[in-house]
Amino acid sequence: MTRRVALVSGHFPPSNLVGAQRARLWSRYLPEFGWEPIVVTGDPERYEERPDPDLERLVAPGLRVIHAATLPTRPVRLVGDIGVRAFWGCYRALAALAAAREIDFVLVTIPSNFLAPVGRLIYRRYGVPYGIDYQDPWLNPGPGADKVLSRAWGAHRLGALLEPWAVREAALITGMAPGYVAGMLERNPAVADKAVLAYMPMGSAPEDFAPVRGLHRAPFLFEPGDGCFHMIYAGALLPAGFVVLDAFLAGLSVLRETAPEMAARLRVHFVGTGTSPDDQLGHQVLPRARRAGVEKMVSEHPHRIGYVDTLNHLMQSDAVLVLGSTEAHYTPSKVFQAMMSRRPVFAMLHEESTAVSMIRSAHAGWATTLTAEALPAPAQVAAELAAFIRNPAFDAGAVDRPEFATYSARESTRALAEALDLACERHRARAAAAAA
Repeated sequence: MTRRVALVSGHFPPSNLVGAQRARLWSRYLPEFGWEPIVVTGDPERYEERPDPDLERLVAPGLRVIHAATLPTRPVRLVGDIGVRAFWGCYRALAALAAAREIDFVLVTIPSNFLAPVGRLIYRRYGVPYGIDYQDPWLNPGPGADKVLSRAWGAHRLGALLEPWAVREAALITGMAPGYVAGMLERNPAVADKAVLAYMPMGSAPEDFAPVRGLHRAPFLFEPGDGCFHMIYAGALLPAGFVVLDAFLAGLSVLRETAPEMAARLRVHFVGTGTSPDDQLGHQVLPRARRAGVEKMVSEHPHRIGYVDTLNHLMQSDAVLVLGSTEAHYTPSKVFQAMMSRRPVFAMLHEESTAVSMIRSAHAGWATTLTAEALPAPAQVAAELAAFIRNPAFDAGAVDRPEFATYSARESTRALAEALDLACERHRARAAAAAA
């Protein structure tokens, strides 16, 4: 029997934010495992970020998408967070689905964190079980969170009030990895006694790459075949990732001294690494590259490019760079994109990151490991990067082997479907016990 799940996501294609991909990928594969998805999302006309219309080519055909009413940010921007602006619209859309008995479960994927309470509201009024998916930890204090009365401080304080209420009656808690929800469970230990806990990475969909190849776009960040070795890093830099970036740049400086000919043809392109998704002047990498004396080897396109353009650049590069974080739980979703682009991967990751074994077991390239206390020395980074450029140890056939399916979006969705089944089974059992 097919059941229906409402996937609530503040952003969805044509949004090019990474958070939009979780619901897109799950909605592609859920029907294979007995669940019909209905996506409830914000109004794309109200997105602040630049959309990417080509992303809609990658949405599952026939998917039902409800664009909920969303408050505008123009002419007056009272609040920017899409979860706040679309909250009432998403609630009304979900309430209509629940009242008509069109859904069996509500799953809210965060961020936006402020959408999370909508699941419990629907549960309390209509009895539809709900869950929350952590793409990032909710209470993860960012820069400025300790500055009283600042926006970051206010958001953190509000989150500290909302999270316990939102998770209290959840039937399901999912996350990219256990570390993403560990803090919440420590603060709310009773949740683990009631909710099904399940973890699955973002995964990557091989089906995304074929239509991108079919567009035959020329990359605009570099010119393939110009004699240079083009390496690309695509995606935001997390606060705990800047020291990893600095370690990589220090390695480039040593490489320039120890292998000048190789360094002269190496070009490392950073894209989407700026202070905000649409700030064309918000460079964060170039100033560090200048301090390290390697600005001639590095270029930065600080504002985000579309997901389709990102895949295109990955596929036409000579190698893909992945820089992780000093946080052990962090498994960057960009690893999956990199591996499926069929280009060699050079990664610097925490030794406990699950992505390390993924790269090594799939012969997808090279993984240099680190910890919060011990970053690789510049000479080590330079030596390993030089060895990688000479021989990437890359086997495209191995990347495509059946074992790699473990890390795919389809397997991620299979795990989700099994968790949904179990959460519904336990919910029915509790309801029957309460009625007896």
